[in-house]
Amino acid sequence: MLFVHAHPDDETIATGGTIATLVAAGSEVTVLTCTRGERGEVVPPELKQLEGDGPALAEMRTAELAAAMRALGVTDQRFLGDPDARIAGGEPRRYLDSGMRWGANGAEALPDADPASLASADFGEVVSDVATVIAAVQPAAVVSYDESGGYGHPDHVVAREAALHAALVMRVPYFSIVPPGDESPGDRVVDVAPVLAAKTDALRAHRTQLTVVGDTIVHSGGQVEQIGVTETFRQYGDPPPPGLDWAVLGPAWKVVAALLAAALGAVVGFIATVNHQLAADVFGQQVPAGIVISLLACAALLVGGRLYFGTRIVAACAAAGLLAVVTLLSGAGPGGSVLVPANPAGWTWTIGTAVIAVVVIAWPRPGVFSRATMGRSPAPGKEVDSP
Repeated sequence: MLFVHAHPDDETIATGGTIATLVAAGSEVTVLTCTRGERGEVVPPELKQLEGDGPALAEMRTAELAAAMRALGVTDQRFLGDPDARIAGGEPRRYLDSGMRWGANGAEALPDADPASLASADFGEVVSDVATVIAAVQPAAVVSYDESGGYGHPDHVVAREAALHAALVMRVPYFSIVPPGDESPGDRVVDVAPVLAAKTDALRAHRTQLTVVGDTIVHSGGQVEQIGVTETFRQYGDPPPPGLDWAVLGPAWKVVAALLAAALGAVVGFIATVNHQLAADVFGQQVPAGIVISLLACAALLVGGRLYFGTRIVAACAAAGLLAVVTLLSGAGPGGSVLVPANPAGWTWTIGTAVIAVVVIAWPRPGVFSRATMGRSPAPGKEVDSP
């Protein structure tokens, strides 16, 4: 699972219980933090000198985040723009905290936001970096904020839009965090009571930003929030089609799948080769139904294998088994080839199977991203292929 958050502490406040639950269940969890929280307020009086000192506060909050990750059991935490969270060929960069203030309409960006801040960054660049992490860790789902970013912080909004756009491009399910009180039927509710101690320890690690008092959180602005025993999520759009994710299969299962695909390809190749010359009587006319059905069976096997597993490897193994049998049975015996004679159906079968295999294997993989793809919609909120 990939969790995308704007600042250190967001991951624990909004999703800490779910993260700890997943880790305890043996799931691999990656936390992607977009900024280091350089412009955050500071709670403890003895640390107030850090407020306004961006680099020093960032260093402190990075250490706090590392402690929170240990409390939750996370071993893969990345900062957006670092080498392990940066599009290939891009120079590593640091996305800065944009800061915010409360205006008449709620949270709003500061007028003096740094050009290197997350809210000021090129949206396509941010999406590309998030998508790079998705490609690297192959998550079952991406989790981030709802449309408002939780409470309107500009960094939260950008993090949500970038995570959503990247998930759509990479064809990974996206789940938004549902704020308490906004739950609806169909939402996924996670009971975090069994890991509440781990979540509370992680909250205490973020001491510059909040104070844990009993079972409540006191934020830097004085707001008091209950430490919830449930965390709720809502899936965006329709779930992806069913299938097996090749990336999450272990080595042994990949070998088994490849061998079974090759064997199934050989079986289909044998049956189709034997029957490709058959004709059917339709209204007194002989119709070459055998070659049509045989080619359709070949295409269904290869296309189905590639779509179901989401990889060319299975389709290539099935094609190898299929073409090996077709080649073997097409060879001329002492009296010439009996199964594949040199007639239109025979030539169509031997050439057609090879053409289908090449097309299915070479067809571009859906979800491949590039700067051009990401730059198509520069404004947050745009979906894939929208104007």
